[in-house]
Parts: sequence; C-alpha cells; structure tokens
Amino acid sequence: MCITGVSGSGKSSLVDEVLYRNLKRRKESPDANLSRCAALLGADKVSEVVFVDQSPVGTTPRSNPATYVKAFDGIRRLFAAAELSRLRGYTAATFSFNVEGGRCETCRGEGFEKVEMQFLSDVYASCPECHGSRFREEVLEVTCKGKNIREVLDLTVAEAAKFFADVGEIKDRLEPLRAVGLGYVRLGQPLNTLSGGESQRLKLAAHMAEARRAGTLFIFDEPTTGLHFHDIERLLWALNELIERGHSVVVIEHNMEVIKCADYIIDLGPEGGDCGGTVVATGTPERIARTDNSHTGRYLRPYLQRDRAALFESSL
Repeated sequence: MCITGVSGSGKSSLVDEVLYRNLKRRKESPDANLSRCAALLGADKVSEVVFVDQSPVGTTPRSNPATYVKAFDGIRRLFAAAELSRLRGYTAATFSFNVEGGRCETCRGEGFEKVEMQFLSDVYASCPECHGSRFREEVLEVTCKGKNIREVLDLTVAEAAKFFADVGEIKDRLEPLRAVGLGYVRLGQPLNTLSGGESQRLKLAAHMAEARRAGTLFIFDEPTTGLHFHDIERLLWALNELIERGHSVVVIEHNMEVIKCADYIIDLGPEGGDCGGTVVATGTPERIARTDNSHTGRYLRPYLQRDRAALFESSL
C-alpha cells in the first residue's frame, strides 16, 4: 500500500504518529490508550511492526555492512578455524576490531584516528600504525581461501557472495544486501559514509535476513530518495519478496514508478499545511488516476497510459 500526496499533506503524521506509534503501543500493551485516532482495527493480524526510515545507521567508522547484517560473525568463525589460527590459539574474538587481542591498539580497531576540529566537523585520518586495516600484522597473516581478514572486508557484497558461496550462514546473510541493490558496497565500508537511501536499504536487508515470522508490517518513508531507476527496480523486487513471505508493506512515496505498482493507495491533500490532512482518494492506481481532484491521480495517469500502450505494442 502507498500513502501519497503533496508535501505537507500529512503522510508522515498519518503513518508515523497514528499508525506506527499506536500499533507499537498495542503490541506492548493490548489495553494501551490510542493517540490521535478513535480506533485501530486489525492490530491482532499484525505480529510485529517495523518502521524503516532514512536516519543514519552509524555515526562512526567502527560499524560496517558486514557487522550490521551479522555476516561478520560467520566470517570471524571461519578465520578462527584456519590452521594457523589454531596453532596460535586465535579465536573468533581475535578477528574482531571491537575487542582487544587482534585489533590495532593505536586506533583501537577503528582504522582511523579522529582529529577534533574546534569549529568544524571532526576529521578522520588513516591510522599510521595499521594503515586502516584495523588489525595487527600477525592477525593479517591468517588467510581464508587466500585472503586475509582485511582483504575480505575490502570485497564488495557481490564479490563476497561468490567468495563465500559454499558457506551457507555467510551467504544467507549477504544475499539480502545484494537483493536490495547494495551489491557494490564493500563489507568493511564505514556506515557513516552511506547515503540516506543506502542506509534505508541496509535496514531493509537486515530485516529481510531476520524476518522469519509472517505477519510483520513494514513501513517505509520514501525509500526511493536518491535512487537510480535500476535501483528502484531492485527495491520493488525486495518489497515484493517481503509480501511473498507473508508480510505487509506500507510506503510513503512520491515516485510514480513505485506508486503505480501499489495494490492500494491512500491519497492525502488536497494541498499541504493547513489545507492538507484530508483523504482525497483511495483505491487502486487505476481508480486514483480517474480522480480529478487528486494531484497524484493527474500525475499517475500518463504512467498508466504509457504502460497500457507498451503492453498493447508487445501483444502485436
């Protein structure tokens, strides 16, 4: 389902403040009082509610995509099982840059040193001891399939998925990243370097890896922001994958390529600010396109007409 409307029409207020927060209250306590609405129907059909926004997923260079989706746990265990690791008594913790033992103590496993600027944002410089590897030289001598831990973290998600194709626990954790179009991101890339759209897709990938229980309601706040058309296609594939697994998806969106694919639309308006907050139209994309007082409908109409024309040409 898509929540549409001009900027300031009340989309975020409806989805975040009314739907999400009240569902969270009901899940925590069935007798909780509702806020900004008279009733909440169907809450018993939702096993869990997840709000995926564009807030940053990391503020320091310490976190990376591999740790966020918990693929790094399996990678560390794999390195700990190497023959050289067993001879030296290394454990999985040795290959963690968050604890003492194998990490570089000069930068304490961050790979960078923070230079505090009095009137500007902090600057991160590569560690002079480990040169950004995060680990001690002895630890980098341990290899898995010819690569050390730093070289593995330098792999992109797509490269790592092939590299660990025969290691199920790692491959299964990386697959959602590739599915949401983050195959180009490196495993060890600091999370504070990701864009808002990348951060949101990373959260989606993590939930896809963890969401085993059907009936979860996923809420997304404009997930297509900053995405290329090819990435939007991958995002739609990932959202459909969630639906096929038995989950439900609500998306706040302006992008017509996403809106036209929705099963149901709630269009708010008619304008923004004091002139917003009213449900202008509801229904399928075809029905919204026939609504004259809907801004979304007027912009959606050419997209649906184009698709019908393309379908007609392909049938000739």
